[in-house]
Amino acid sequence: MKKQLVINGDHIHDIPSFYKEINRVFMQEEDWEIGNSLDAFDDLLYGGLGAIKGQEPVQLIWLHISKSKDALGYEATRNYYLEKLAPGSPFNKTHFTAQLSALEAGKGQTYFDIVLEIIAGHKNIALIKSSSK
Repeated sequence: MKKQLVINGDHIHDIPSFYKEINRVFMQEEDWEIGNSLDAFDDLLYGGLGAIKGQEPVQLIWLHISKSKDALGYEATRNYYLEKLAPGSPFNKTHFTAQLSALEAGKGQTYFDIVLEIIAGHKNIALIKSSSK
């Protein structure tokens, strides 16, 4: 039987609240939390820490996913890229400028799209999208 983990989209209003929800779901048994990082989220899904033990099969049920899609959509993503491009930021400015340009042209991924892509990269995780409870 697959382990079931449930993300509640009602708890997600922006990128920081996404990570708060991820920590609630995945890190209950740990005495530390992952930071607000797509790389950290990806690492978490590989298992071996938090709720996923190794490559065990997992059903990830995402309730109210449409609310999360809106919360992690264009505006949140644009602000994320602008933070990466702030003066003094250590991030790859060329990369994030290109990402922002693509987003503004209607061709780039939103933060939500990136999160779904990360989840899809983990074959042991079956994402179940739900619009209701």
